[in-house]
Amino acid sequence: MIEIISIVLEVVIVVVAMMIAVFKRKIYGYGFALTFLLYVLFDSARQFSLEIPSKTLDVLFLVATLSALWAIWQVYRER
Repeated sequence: MIEIISIVLEVVIVVVAMMIAVFKRKIYGYGFALTFLLYVLFDSARQFSLEIPSKTLDVLFLVATLSALWAIWQVYRER
C-alpha cells in the first residue's frame, strides 16, 4: 500500500513539475517531470511485476538521476 501511495505522489510531482515548466516557463520543470516520470515507471515495474528487463530499469534509473542533476543545476544557476 505504501508503494502505491508513493507512485501516486510521484505522479502528482510530474504534474506540478509540468505546470512549472509550461505555465511558469521554467525549463528545470521538464527535468523534474522526466525524473519523476521515470521513477513512476521504475516503481510501477517493481510493484506490478511488469516485464521490463533489469538492465533497462538500471538505465532508466541512471537517466532519471542525470535528469534530476541537470534540473537542480538549472535551479542553482537561476538568478
